[in-house]
Amino acid sequence: MHAKRKDRRGDPIPLIVAVFVAIMGQTFVLFSDFGAGIDSQVSGNATMITAAAVSRAGAIEIPSEPPAARPVS
Repeated sequence: MHAKRKDRRGDPIPLIVAVFVAIMGQTFVLFSDFGAGIDSQVSGNATMITAAAVSRAGAIEIPSEPPAARPVS
């Protein structure tokens, strides 16, 4: 008993699915990085997360430039 195979050459469905998944994944990444809800508190957390990751890796974090002075209100 032999199973008959359809000739799949030229079938655009796998390509369409792959492009759709890639676009949705990239959209999710960009939205979670730059999307709604970004405020000044989030950027502080990013610094703390970076410092924690560097510390766990056993490295020393040396800033490339001094932190900017905060404006006086």
